[in-house]
Amino acid sequence: MGLTKSEIFTDQQNQLSQLLKAMAHPARIAILQRILISDTCICGDLVEELGLAQATISQHLKELKNAGIIQGTIEGVSVCYCINPVTWKLLETQIGTFLGAYKGPASCC
Repeated sequence: MGLTKSEIFTDQQNQLSQLLKAMAHPARIAILQRILISDTCICGDLVEELGLAQATISQHLKELKNAGIIQGTIEGVSVCYCINPVTWKLLETQIGTFLGAYKGPASCC
């Protein structure tokens, strides 16, 4: 497997790539949507709602947390997760800038 040569890209390009990579799974999108809909911390009801095994959900939560997209707090024997507002705003800004760079149809292809 080849190297990604991330050093030839800007910090912003590398950062956006890593955040999108962490989100690039339908289960992770579903988890994020569930957290957004609840508008509060999620403390363990994802297994029933998503129909995935606890170990699978835990792995997806770990990926999202490692990327900084969600944050967790320990409450008793459970860990509660919510959106990390700083990273979420960064994602919103960077994706908006990226998508906004397209100015409409051009006569090229």
